Amino acid sequence: MSASMTVRTAIRDAIAEEMRLDPNVFLIGEEVAQYNGAYKVSQGLLDEFGDMRVIDTPITEYGFTGIGVGAAMAGLRPIVEFMTFNFAMQAIDHLINSAAKTLYMSGGAINCPIVFRGPNGAPGSVAAQHSQCFASWYAHCPGLKVVAPYTAFEAKALLKAAIRDNNPVIFLEHEILYGKSFEISNDCPETIVLDRAIVMRSGTDVTITAFSISVQYVLEAAEILQDKYGISTEVINLVSLRPIDKDTITKSVQKTGRVMSVEEGWGPCGIGSEIISIVIENAFDYLDCEPMRITSVDVPLPYAPNLEKMALPNSEKIVELAVRMCMPNTSVNTNL
Repeated sequence: MSASMTVRTAIRDAIAEEMRLDPNVFLIGEEVAQYNGAYKVSQGLLDEFGDMRVIDTPITEYGFTGIGVGAAMAGLRPIVEFMTFNFAMQAIDHLINSAAKTLYMSGGAINCPIVFRGPNGAPGSVAAQHSQCFASWYAHCPGLKVVAPYTAFEAKALLKAAIRDNNPVIFLEHEILYGKSFEISNDCPETIVLDRAIVMRSGTDVTITAFSISVQYVLEAAEILQDKYGISTEVINLVSLRPIDKDTITKSVQKTGRVMSVEEGWGPCGIGSEIISIVIENAFDYLDCEPMRITSVDVPLPYAPNLEKMALPNSEKIVELAVRMCMPNTSVNTNL
């Protein structure tokens, strides 16, 4: 048996269930209580748990993030919501210099069990300051775990695991996915470990890695590649960006001989750069062509919808590049 659930509901249920299990878990952020969350993710939590555990804050990321980090060091398990990860830059010192480094700098004496969550990436026509993907920023920093779910099951199981983890976890959601429904089987596990990729589709000709909403574009492209060009695509949903699942990536490329990375972030020093490095280091002799990547264009994201579409990854771009990798002498119709 299975049931349909949106990503928004999955996240909300994960928070509620963990708050019922552990009185040390609390939610803090802008509009999380009285307004039920900017994206209605915390719907009903204030009514059930009260304003001591679902806490509205002023518009001051630096302030409420610092409160959350201090509370975690004191033994609580805060969930800090950023209305968007674009605004987390205001609190970057707390995230990197306090939460990520304290366990190491205290010689293992002080844990910081905290989850920083909220939407990351481009939600559509909100311009450059509100459309950035910071996945590679956080994945670069030791002391953090970084995850980015795609399906509702991943969102719920990963968030429950993140809340229970004794380390700081960056939990990257996507605003466009909040309302997307997925089927969740009744026999799905309650949690997923925070270091595993998921093979969404098996294939033999090319491996394509992605995370968050980019998985949707890759799955769409994989259907077109199979139906129109006979190209068999293995789709890897990275899920965890730090630590990254090197074994799953390596084994897949050893089978297919080709690899492409897709992400909403910029190319330089991005997640795709790390994917290519992993493949070169661990599966170089298996490659039939050079690794490729699709990223956002290396500019601040435009506001105009037509320019935004040109700048972001999509299924058409993935199909075109995959055909070039697998069938270099074949022309591609990009008006799919």
